[in-house]
Amino acid sequence: MVDLPDNLSPELTARMERDRAQGWKSPFRCRDIAVVRRENRPSDAASVWRPAFVRDTEKIIHIPAYSRYNGKTQVFSFRSNDDLSRRGLHVQLVSRVARDIGFALGLNGDLIEAIALGHDLGHTPFGHAGERCLHKVYHERTGRHFNHNVHSVRVLEKLNGRNMSLQVLDGVLCHNGEYEQRVFELSDLAGFDEFDATVEDCYVRGGAAIKHLRPSTLEGCVVRISDIIAYVGRDRQDAIEAGLMDGSEFDDGLGGAYNAWILSHASVDIIEHSYGKDRIEMSEELFAELRRAKRENYEKIYRAPSVEGECAEAIVPAFDRMYERLLADLLAGDETSYIFRHHIKRVRRALSYYDKDYDWQSDPDQTVVDYIASMSDGYFMELTEHLFPELSFPRRTYIR
Repeated sequence: MVDLPDNLSPELTARMERDRAQGWKSPFRCRDIAVVRRENRPSDAASVWRPAFVRDTEKIIHIPAYSRYNGKTQVFSFRSNDDLSRRGLHVQLVSRVARDIGFALGLNGDLIEAIALGHDLGHTPFGHAGERCLHKVYHERTGRHFNHNVHSVRVLEKLNGRNMSLQVLDGVLCHNGEYEQRVFELSDLAGFDEFDATVEDCYVRGGAAIKHLRPSTLEGCVVRISDIIAYVGRDRQDAIEAGLMDGSEFDDGLGGAYNAWILSHASVDIIEHSYGKDRIEMSEELFAELRRAKRENYEKIYRAPSVEGECAEAIVPAFDRMYERLLADLLAGDETSYIFRHHIKRVRRALSYYDKDYDWQSDPDQTVVDYIASMSDGYFMELTEHLFPELSFPRRTYIR
């Protein structure tokens, strides 16, 4: 097991205590007065009791996509076990880890919370397996790419009409925890025109563009690394709870206890190496350990036949059939279809509050993607079995 400190050095601890006594904040934090929005709405103005980025958090937690987090699984989609993580718990864990680190570094905790709670709003049902399925069928038809971080931006702006800050949208777009880095240096994002061009580039080039994204705030960087920290250990606990493997099968020998180990040791390491700096960084040792742990998770959990095979067998044909059926209904203008009744009408009604409308006709493929990505696991399965009775999903009941 790699030898990482479990506490801050005495020198940094003393420095932090002196700084905190003097009310120190990082000079590189994103200040509330720096907030940038597309529209100058009086209702979005900051107040002494509702600062700028608090308003972003409130916008996030009151949209349907936030409620649907709890119906979207993290890794294990067909196991009836309420102790397994769902997307809603994951974003809370990311928020907690990131806020702990951000507090120690003197950063803007409100901005961190908003980015963390909003970063997975665009996730599909069935986690990354569902994301791959939706990307495949969308890309085959259009040549464009679907990625959940990019779609999260669309959920906030295009599908819910929220006047989000540029800083939160940037943090959401750049959060992707599949691309780890040892040092996170800031981008020089200039404004919404550049941001919109970056989003479009992600649709056009997919992972080739996404892997080069860098947040423009330290707060966004903290959320990005906290995303990895939050899931790499928790997914191991879930694998053990699901009965997929015994804790002794992991190379580090910690089993489920690895989650507590990485949470504490990674936070200490990042604070030790980032305090007072204009970047977020970690030691070479922690970077190597995170990469090792992620690699082991992929080998033993995410790509295990009992997880990936089970999920792929059930959902690949379902996504293909669902996409084609909904697209046909849309092109035919069949307003009895669920894509009209449960999606287009609801989105248009929500947007009307902000004097906006849903441009669902100009890009039918995007509209189908919007609908499928919004579904919870349970909704997707029920609609699939209603439209295609010959298709079914594994049933792992509570009582067996």
